[in-house]
Amino acid sequence: MKHIFGLFALTILIQQTLAQTPIDLDATRETKSLLLNLHHIAKEGFMFGHQDDLAYGVKWKAEKKRSDVKETVGTYPAVIGWDLGSRMDLDANLDDVRFQNMKRWIKQSYRMGSITTISWHLDNLSTGGNSWDKTPSVSDLLPGGSKHEEFKQQLNLVAAWLDQLRVGWFKRIPVIFRPWHEHNGDWFWWGKGNCSEEEYIELYRFTVDYLKNEKDIHHLLYAFSPDRSRWKMDSLAKSTYFYGYPGDEYVDIIGLDNYGDVGRIGGSDSPELQRKYFIESLELITEIARERGKVAALSETGLEGVTNEKWFTDVLLDPILANDIAIAWVLVWRNANTTHHYAPYPSHPSVADFIKFEEHEKTFFERDMNNPYKSGKALK
Repeated sequence: MKHIFGLFALTILIQQTLAQTPIDLDATRETKSLLLNLHHIAKEGFMFGHQDDLAYGVKWKAEKKRSDVKETVGTYPAVIGWDLGSRMDLDANLDDVRFQNMKRWIKQSYRMGSITTISWHLDNLSTGGNSWDKTPSVSDLLPGGSKHEEFKQQLNLVAAWLDQLRVGWFKRIPVIFRPWHEHNGDWFWWGKGNCSEEEYIELYRFTVDYLKNEKDIHHLLYAFSPDRSRWKMDSLAKSTYFYGYPGDEYVDIIGLDNYGDVGRIGGSDSPELQRKYFIESLELITEIARERGKVAALSETGLEGVTNEKWFTDVLLDPILANDIAIAWVLVWRNANTTHHYAPYPSHPSVADFIKFEEHEKTFFERDMNNPYKSGKALK
């Protein structure tokens, strides 16, 4: 009997170990360690992330060592987001961040112990419009399509740029890559209604396969991140989440973009109902991640302008702590100006609340990080 129980325990251990292995079986050692550490972090609390944090903030741009987050709470975010749109053959991305500077800032954040996540608002290659040009084009990008070779050229540029994210000659910086996000919405050319579900899945799979198999890019973890606004929190929520899901063999991170449940003004749901749905949506991705051996993350969220002075503790933190929720990080969107920003800056009315948020034992910022790229060494 003891022998049977021993075999059972060993089987469970092996399953858990395999589940914490990146989908890229040739992933670098540091990338594997990052994934293991993300699993661990989600059990302890969650990291705070901010889009374009080192590149610009309210009333400043591209100034050395600046960060609205750091200037508010004395530490950088633990996660910093970037974007490779609109095209990689330009000098700067869609938010006017120069790609050369972005590489430098990613190297800086790696040395600090922060983690990099990257999304991709690729232009509509069929029309020359931006990613919000909803003209159907996914079929043109797939093998046999009229824009397939041009799409591969963009992937080649992405791969070459990612390959330059190195410390020294050989050590590549792990990145969480989040392509084709919010696909269940209709606002991007890869979104629902602008392509079929099958076309979207093929686009996602081709992107992953091409980067790792054709371009030998092995320092990426791949995130899947639909938008919460496009499903109801009912008995069908779980199955609805999987619209466009490319399969477990293509996804490391079970992500969620959720702006609608976190205090957005003008919505039809009351604050109480928003809170309820927010908690349920986080419970949902936690459940899915656990069932599939993945990591859950709130990959995008925020309240534009942070108009609620206690948003960080009351609207974001309290619901995350409410139930058995395990997410590795939360990322709020960028600080473009005094009206379009999602993190506080010095003199903002929410500064005191943000300091309280940062000081909570369950929130992790850069100063709480040790080395997320070494197994068992993520947190101090």
